[in-house]
Amino acid sequence: MSSVLPAIGPIFLMILLGTLLKRGVLFPRLGLGDGFWDSTERLTYYVLFPAMLLSRVAGSSVGELQILPMAAALIVPLLMMIGALLLMRDRLRMDMPALTSVMQGTIRPNVYVILAAGGALYGAAGNTLVAIAIGIVVPTVNVLCVILLARLIGTTEPGSRSIAKALITNPIIVAVVLGLVLSSLQVGLPPIIGPTLDTIGRAALPVGLLCVGAGLNFAAARAGRRGIIISSVLKLLVLPVLTAFACFVFGVEGLTAKIAILFSGAPAAASSYILARQMGGDHQLMAGILTTQVIAAALTLPVVITFLL
Repeated sequence: MSSVLPAIGPIFLMILLGTLLKRGVLFPRLGLGDGFWDSTERLTYYVLFPAMLLSRVAGSSVGELQILPMAAALIVPLLMMIGALLLMRDRLRMDMPALTSVMQGTIRPNVYVILAAGGALYGAAGNTLVAIAIGIVVPTVNVLCVILLARLIGTTEPGSRSIAKALITNPIIVAVVLGLVLSSLQVGLPPIIGPTLDTIGRAALPVGLLCVGAGLNFAAARAGRRGIIISSVLKLLVLPVLTAFACFVFGVEGLTAKIAILFSGAPAAASSYILARQMGGDHQLMAGILTTQVIAAALTLPVVITFLL
């Protein structure tokens, strides 16, 4: 445990810094209001983060990685969690908007936290595997969550064309897929473009973590405690245990298994809140889940790393 804290401690200090900056506790004269953080988050999502993923994946060697077994070890536990929540929905005594928020909080990973943790613990190889896991999990959970919210809440379900369009225009997915293609062809990035993307991408994690901290909503975390507790326990503790078992079943070993388990133990993604608002989910509960999980992950991630990796 003592060796883990120096590696992941800075991640949560960056998140705390974002919280303090957003609330004006530090440097109040900067006036970093909602407009600044909204624009910064969009810049990170559409420019900085894709640049980082593309440069790291394109410059790696993926030929010997266990991509298909890793995909199975990541996706099967997510499907198991969804199935368990659907089977238990009567016992949980939640309305459908609340249940869908619990589901989102259980299966959607915060990619900024996990990339920072993977790089801090396992260096460039860890970053590459996390980027590939993002390419596997992000499109999968996006489709699953849209379909679940549409069917459980009764909103209009998007057609296959609109879902496909959303996926192929997602900058994160595009960056990972393009990086995998370039890596597989062993051509990498051009001499000038590659270093430029690498330089741009270096800003992605610190800025992204600051945005995570700025987005915390402590008032929401004090409400809806039952749903918050259920989602947090499932996401931060049960899911990584299931993923560890799935890695054993599908023969995923070594660093690939460690990254898969670490990936599953990350807190939920902030994009869950946006989808909940757009499709009729309980967005206030979602905000509470996101805030609580980020705070709780500072305690649970070291436990997952120490006992499961």
